[in-house]
Amino acid sequence: MRVAAIDCGTNSIRLLVADVDGDHLSQVDRQMIIVRLGEGVDRTGAFSDAALARTFSACDAYAEVIDDLDATRVRFVATSASRDVSNRAAFVDGVRERLGVEPEIIAGTEEAALSFRGAVLGLPGGVVASPCLVVDIGGGSTEFVLGDAEPSAAISVDIGCVRMTERHLHGDPPTAGQIEATERDIAAALDRAGEVIDWSAAASLVGVAGTVTTIVALALDLPAYDPAAIHGRSVSAPDVEDLTEQLLRMPRAERAALPVMHPGRVDVIAGGAMVLRAILRRSGQGQIVASETDILDGVARTLAV
Repeated sequence: MRVAAIDCGTNSIRLLVADVDGDHLSQVDRQMIIVRLGEGVDRTGAFSDAALARTFSACDAYAEVIDDLDATRVRFVATSASRDVSNRAAFVDGVRERLGVEPEIIAGTEEAALSFRGAVLGLPGGVVASPCLVVDIGGGSTEFVLGDAEPSAAISVDIGCVRMTERHLHGDPPTAGQIEATERDIAAALDRAGEVIDWSAAASLVGVAGTVTTIVALALDLPAYDPAAIHGRSVSAPDVEDLTEQLLRMPRAERAALPVMHPGRVDVIAGGAMVLRAILRRSGQGQIVASETDILDGVARTLAV
């Protein structure tokens, strides 16, 4: 069955068209467009007209791809930024008009479970040990899910690369005071996560989404962003510490010049790296494994049931 999964987050909107047969998923096309839908939401509580226009333009482009590739089922999920905004109806109506499906504003726990399924099933056998803790560092929130074949505990907390950047990291580069405020915010969120997630129970740590994959790409010193080279590779906790410090010291122009850096992540990668660094410290894990399969793959698998 050929299906199309769309994940609309705070920073990006992504599409996966895939052929699914039981547990086997074969990618046909995967795309990402940075739309920064959640820009300003932490401050205003609403989507801006400009952010909605960028998102709807991406939906128009994806509608063409879905039609051209003859996907028979489509599911659109929206995450952190879409949960609490005052003008959610405008977003829902605009997506439905362009794609012909109702966007699902999913809860953080469902987001976590879909990410877990997509990440774990997509990794080669033997790469990670169970129980596995999957972390999805998004733009507005971070999801944690612990489990073996299936999730056993999950929670979503409101820390993400866009939210931390907009809330605290205003300097170029950020000041010591801004960094300290960010660390306090992240620590409080990890305290809440620890009420649900037993950090000591995890035998391995897997990370999905752009913050983790970009950090792994930087650690590997890749000449360009290469998903095949990143998938299943790990980065050590000391390397994350070093890279986070480097990114926090760099002005925007230096971050933009890094060969693996997507233009849409330049402004927010340091905030995301701080979240990743704090997770490694709190969990006590010595490394994190990057997965290029994630919530999109989990959503696609639900369409073939």
